[in-house]
Amino acid sequence: MTTSTHWIVTLTCDDKPGIVHAISGAIVEAGGNITESQQFSSDDTGRFFMRLQVESDAPREIFEQALAPVTERYAMESQLDVVGRPLRTLVLASKAGHCVNDLLYRQRAGQLTIELPLIMSNHPDLGSLAKFYEVPFESHPVTTPGQKLAFEDRVLEVVEQNDIELVVLARYMQILSPELCAQLSGKIINIHHSFLPGFKGANPYKQAHARGVKLIGATAHFVTSDLDEGPIIEQNVVRVDHASTPRELVSIGQDEESRTLTQAVRWFAENRVLLDGARTIIFR
Repeated sequence: MTTSTHWIVTLTCDDKPGIVHAISGAIVEAGGNITESQQFSSDDTGRFFMRLQVESDAPREIFEQALAPVTERYAMESQLDVVGRPLRTLVLASKAGHCVNDLLYRQRAGQLTIELPLIMSNHPDLGSLAKFYEVPFESHPVTTPGQKLAFEDRVLEVVEQNDIELVVLARYMQILSPELCAQLSGKIINIHHSFLPGFKGANPYKQAHARGVKLIGATAHFVTSDLDEGPIIEQNVVRVDHASTPRELVSIGQDEESRTLTQAVRWFAENRVLLDGARTIIFR
């Protein structure tokens, strides 16, 4: 008995006439039924983006053979995946546990399709949290340039050994080297607080309170060698007022950071995030 597979197909290429018709024809040829379809043409870059979910009885090789003439004709960057397949994910953290806890809880509750072979940290503080969720944990001090290099070498080793598809900086409070950013380009996500104006340095929420900030939030973005300048995946804000204490602002801000990072990871795991130069296309 043949079992139907629910596929995810993502496509990126220069925008030209006939793409949708060609893709639809290839899917029909493979006996596929389109259950979800989203597309976008970028006026800024002239690129075409598409995400499809397709049910088909055809095995992967037959499905790929049906798509191959179209992807070759239009010089497409394409990916074929299975709906709901857990994404192999490495989490990097420091001392703050709110983002890590939200990722682990959502993953255990079946709300986040990721697989976590390891959590790495430059502090031992979150070891008990990882143990509670039964996820392996490694702690390595990063206080000297040599230790930082060794930590990043270990990250790359874990990525290779575990076929890691996504690295998540869950409030990992170290700046990554340009070399590591380059090697993990397009598959490493960071989270940070968002204020207007921006407050750098220690105690940003205390600074925000002192200035009477009315909006605080969080931004999840891809990591590049330009600090906090990578393509944005998700942003959220919440309104606050003069009655909010610095401690309350921290709590509110951490909730936004957790919510925003988890959403970004969810979209990435579901192949809903496509890069268009310095920005992202999100097929929600």
